[in-house]
Amino acid sequence: MIVKTKNYKLDKKAYIKLALTNVLRKQGWIALVAAVAICLNTLWAPSMWWFIGAVFGLALYVLFWWIQFYGVTQLEQGKMLFEKFSYEISSQQIVMKLNPREGMPMKWDMIKSAKVGKDYFMLVVNKAQLIYLPFKIFNTDNERKFVASVLKTKGLVK
Repeated sequence: MIVKTKNYKLDKKAYIKLALTNVLRKQGWIALVAAVAICLNTLWAPSMWWFIGAVFGLALYVLFWWIQFYGVTQLEQGKMLFEKFSYEISSQQIVMKLNPREGMPMKWDMIKSAKVGKDYFMLVVNKAQLIYLPFKIFNTDNERKFVASVLKTKGLVK
């Protein structure tokens, strides 16, 4: 079965939010490291500055990633992420089509992970490249279920 979707263009603000959330979820252990560092340092030398420093450090960490993803939206190399695509999804590959004659095939082994949200699929190629498929671009509910089953079969979601 081949699922053909409607055309969809990823909004730049939505991309920044999705990518930042994805990175913070995968690297959430950094907040735990900061909390442990605060606890250990306050035992060694009690001071409010440890808390201020940790909060400031975490804010800089989030700002660093936000700048990275905002930069992707501004660069010429990232322009392709925000084109209007239609997708042809099969159990072998995903074809991202600009028009009926131009498209880019992507094998499933290029996808690192996937997330099924309340009303979307998000496929992660790498930290900066995401494929966002809202349910509204699928023509029928069966097509959406087929994509969900392919993601489960490939081991990208549980």
